[in-house]
Order: sequence, then structure tokens, then C-alpha cells
Amino acid sequence: MTEPFVSIDTDAAEPPFEQIRRQVIDGVRVGRLTPGDKLPTVRGLALELGLAANTVAKAYRALEADGVIETHGRSGSFVSTHGDPIQQKAQAAARDFAQRMAELRVDAEDALAYVQRALGIR
Repeated sequence: MTEPFVSIDTDAAEPPFEQIRRQVIDGVRVGRLTPGDKLPTVRGLALELGLAANTVAKAYRALEADGVIETHGRSGSFVSTHGDPIQQKAQAAARDFAQRMAELRVDAEDALAYVQRALGIR
């Protein structure tokens, strides 16, 4: 990766670990980070960003829990090779929602209206 991996906005309300997490997820979504890409070490990224190593470690743990990255011990952390986990979770949530609407006998048009209102779409 030749361009900066992530950057931190010290004036943002969002905590630094969440900024790292969000930027990695966004990088995977847009293809800037691809399956198998090696990520900087926790200590290396912390030093580069001027953060505590625990802050970067917290972001990496959250990304690993989300299935976005995989950690292979001393070999390091890599973008997951199992596809976009956020997309997979979103699809699963959509299937669960559709199943629940069917159980409640809510028609598709009304179900979509509920989703649009929940997302703030008018």
C-alpha cells in the first residue's frame, strides 16, 4: 500500500479506534483493500498515527470479530479472504427481516415502507 493506510481526524467526535475500523471497512467495500492484503502491524500503525498500540489493537480486534480481517499470529493481520463480511451480514439480516415479515403476514410493499422509514428515507 503506497498511500496512507488510514488517517485520524483528531477533531472528529468519532474515537480513533472507530475511525480505523470504519476506514478499513470502507477500503474493503471500494476495493482499495482486497482479500489477502497484509495490514500494518499494530505497533507500526500506532507509531505512524501517533496513537497508543492498544487503540489500534482494539480496532483490529473489532475488525476481526466482524470478519473483515484475519490475524495469523506472528505472520500478521490480513484482509479476510472470505469475501465482504459486511455484505454477508447485511444479506443475512435482510433474509431474517423478510422471513419475519412473512411470518407476520406483512406484504412486501408495507415491509419496504417500514425499512425506508427506519433508514430515514422519505
